[in-house]
Amino acid sequence: MYKRILVPLDGSRYSEEILPYASGLAAASNAELVLLRVVDRFPPDADPAEYVKRLATAYGARALCLPGFDDVADAILDEAYREPQTLVAMTSRGRSGLLELALGSVAQRVLRGAKSAVLVYHPSGSRDTQRWPRRLQRVILPLASDDPDHGMADEAAQFAHWIGAELEVVSVIEPLSEAVRAQVPESDFAILESGFVHTTAEKLAKAHNVRINWDTLHGDPVEAIVGCVAGQRASILAMHTRRKNALEAAFLGSVTTGCLHRAGVPILMRSPLSRVELLHLSARRRGEA
Repeated sequence: MYKRILVPLDGSRYSEEILPYASGLAAASNAELVLLRVVDRFPPDADPAEYVKRLATAYGARALCLPGFDDVADAILDEAYREPQTLVAMTSRGRSGLLELALGSVAQRVLRGAKSAVLVYHPSGSRDTQRWPRRLQRVILPLASDDPDHGMADEAAQFAHWIGAELEVVSVIEPLSEAVRAQVPESDFAILESGFVHTTAEKLAKAHNVRINWDTLHGDPVEAIVGCVAGQRASILAMHTRRKNALEAAFLGSVTTGCLHRAGVPILMRSPLSRVELLHLSARRRGEA
């Protein structure tokens, strides 16, 4: 699925918190792990190349330092585009430790400009980050029955197969309004939703040859999904940002945002772009715009 895992670093402990996950993915898939440092005009440390080499040695990775770029996000995307089948794995905040909107500005632009999904982790800032590879055992895919495309379903199943993990398909049943309860009993609704999740999980297992599990959760979507992954540090979520209008395109979906901030695990996410936006991004990569 991916031949290379590209981890952008900026010299901060925040950006380094994705490394145990990235190195675990590389070990499970035999993908090349590349640590990338893009040096802006005013690097915060005296020798950024030495910094990334030191971390690369610790994680058995290849070090890559690209100097002279004014736009960090464009530099990351250019490097990701340079080699097909590259997975970008990065944290949602860096040197300042501050968030800009739902994602840090660099992570947000990388997510919107990437050809494929991006693995994003919201760091805690802890100085006790474990250095050994974290072997992922479960990919959790939240589904919405009102999403006809099933969001990240196929990509999540392929990802689970790629690393030899189990795919767990879940759906959250929110409290029904009185109007809906008057037409459909909650027990019947739960049965219908369980059937939808089970059927979808079985289809994904057959199509992608992946081990599956499935479940229905209840309550607020963010609370339910966060509870599902609580204590499961060997898991990741697979979610996409649902877009309804141009304004919403600048932000992550509210459920994805809540899970990113609170779940404590990385999220494999993809931002859907319009055809016009995709053409514009492709033109920028080719230098035509």
